[in-house]
Amino acid sequence: MTRSVYVTGIDRGDGRQVIELGVMELLTRQVDRVGVFRPLVHDGPDRLFDLLRSRYRLTQDAATVYGMDYHEASALQAEKGTDELVSTLVGKFHEVARDYEVVLVLGSDFADTQLPDELGLNARLANEFGASVLPVVGGGTQSAESVRAEARNAYRAYEAQGCDVIALVVNRVNPEDRDIIAERLDARIPVPVYALPEEPALSAPTVAQIGHALGAEVLLGDDAGLARDALDFVFGGAMLPNFLNALTPGCLVVTPGDRADLVVGSLAAHSAGTPPIAGVLLTLNERPGKDILRLADRLAPGTPVLSVPGNSFPTAQELFAMEGKLNAATPRKAETALGLFERYVDASTLSDRLSVARSGRVTPMMFEHKLIEQSRTNLRKVVLPEGTEERVLRAADVLLRRGVCELVLLGEEEAVRKKTADLGLSLDGAEVINPQTSPLRERFAAAYAQLRAHKGMTVELAHDVVTDVNYFGTLMVQEGLADGMVSGSVHSTAATIRPAFEIIKTKPDAKIVSSVFFMCLADKVLVYGDCAVNPDPNAEQLADIAVQSAATAEQFGVDPRIAMLSYSTGTSGSGADVDKVREATELVRSRRTDLKIEGPIQYDAAVEPSVAATKLPDSEVAGQASVLIFPDLNTGNNTYKAVQRSAGAIAVGPVLQGLRKPVNDLSRGALVQDIVNTVAITAIQAQTPSNV
Repeated sequence: MTRSVYVTGIDRGDGRQVIELGVMELLTRQVDRVGVFRPLVHDGPDRLFDLLRSRYRLTQDAATVYGMDYHEASALQAEKGTDELVSTLVGKFHEVARDYEVVLVLGSDFADTQLPDELGLNARLANEFGASVLPVVGGGTQSAESVRAEARNAYRAYEAQGCDVIALVVNRVNPEDRDIIAERLDARIPVPVYALPEEPALSAPTVAQIGHALGAEVLLGDDAGLARDALDFVFGGAMLPNFLNALTPGCLVVTPGDRADLVVGSLAAHSAGTPPIAGVLLTLNERPGKDILRLADRLAPGTPVLSVPGNSFPTAQELFAMEGKLNAATPRKAETALGLFERYVDASTLSDRLSVARSGRVTPMMFEHKLIEQSRTNLRKVVLPEGTEERVLRAADVLLRRGVCELVLLGEEEAVRKKTADLGLSLDGAEVINPQTSPLRERFAAAYAQLRAHKGMTVELAHDVVTDVNYFGTLMVQEGLADGMVSGSVHSTAATIRPAFEIIKTKPDAKIVSSVFFMCLADKVLVYGDCAVNPDPNAEQLADIAVQSAATAEQFGVDPRIAMLSYSTGTSGSGADVDKVREATELVRSRRTDLKIEGPIQYDAAVEPSVAATKLPDSEVAGQASVLIFPDLNTGNNTYKAVQRSAGAIAVGPVLQGLRKPVNDLSRGALVQDIVNTVAITAIQAQTPSNV
């Protein structure tokens, strides 16, 4: 029977979308096929489902998601009764459930629905669906005692109607009251209770949402600028010096369009990062001249300047009534929401109570989820040398919002802050260090000179070397000021890993540094090594690569079954290349008797059971290999790229192995998600103490 989870509430304004998004995150970590069902829906776009569909790559036909709209439901209930309404919705639910391993049910929203006893209807539907119930209570502006009373009443209401209540969430509570509310409810309600504080960035509308609601004309600005959150509103009327003192980080400046001084002044302040603003909204249907707009565009490229016909007072009334919404166009809000959910909800306990059996398949998304989840279990600090690179900054924004690790960005601080402001990002909690001016420069120069004295390095020469961001970042790792480093989005592989070879060096039990790619196929994750570092390893080095790759696989939840690849299988071929693989296989067997290994073996026999049954019928690796070791870089690099492009696999890596402390290289074409994944991998590697 398909498992289902029914997220519901007791009133409007509970911010339930955060919980629904968080539950979907938990479900997609465990199973591949998750369906969505919303029994009752309003007319118009369903922003949350659009977000779920884009973020989790859902292929579900949107027409199957919805039971019926509220007007239709109200009419059916009035004409034929509640039983007929429930029966109809149950039938539609089962049409979805038959195609999925688990279904997330999104309860009614208590907003102008005209349905009597809406809570009772949600409870009955949950029971008829056989769904576990997760009620959400909104804290709003209520006192701590009122919130606690409402939460207890919500639990009793659903429990009294026979619902399987697995947990309860109190959302949007006053941050100052969060701890006491959670503590007291936990003692009075017999299921886990989670209290989430109000998060201003979630309720803040984006500049694009404001522009759409007001029918504004966009005079300046790009998509990144329009995606900024308007965390505050500052209304211009004062003289420029006093006005600048009133600006707050992330504010939207609202001023009559004829106040060119305030427009230029606020954008100049943004350009200097003191403070970064969300944008400018011009009223009275007035707009600056072309020269002023050109100056504004040069001062703060990408920062939005919008114009509305109304005057400031009615505009202000509309602005203060707006609230930000999660949707597919606000991915940063989704990251903030997930970070909030994961910070205050015990994911392990809730996952157990959801009682969803883990799928035997491991999809790319499930693997990525696991990386994020595992990295948060023991926070590490990762240094990113390319601190002004846009993709790195966007990845840093995601990593911080999700609480994946602590971050250090290298670069000139004003340049990093300005770039961050221009992109509308938040790097709260990140440390920014300029290698040129850092007090650490002298310490690092002395340390590097000592390490490389045998090569003629002096402190004077080292003083210049350590200002290179990759050398500086590597020395931070070596000196214990960071736990790992990720670079390479704009640097070559050699520039990224050469400092690691010189400074960090290999583990005592490692012969060489090698690499693996995690190849995320449709239904499993394979480990490919070495596809990035060693051109033509000899038998002993190949054996070392195999042992290292097995350890890396195990660290990331892949059961290592090693295939030592060659153009022949078993004893069917001969020649120097085959003999090298055969010798390496025997070396691994002698060093690690516990590892499952087969070689030499051809790729098809390694991964395809039907071929394995013919070529190596008694092998415990053939047909089910998970770690594939290529005989040389030429073969490995071409194969991983062929599989990546032809089979649509996601290639995560290269992940370096064999170093005493983790340093990882990025492709110069790395996407933001690639950087996020690589940083998470680095943080996980750093969780295991190095055997220096």
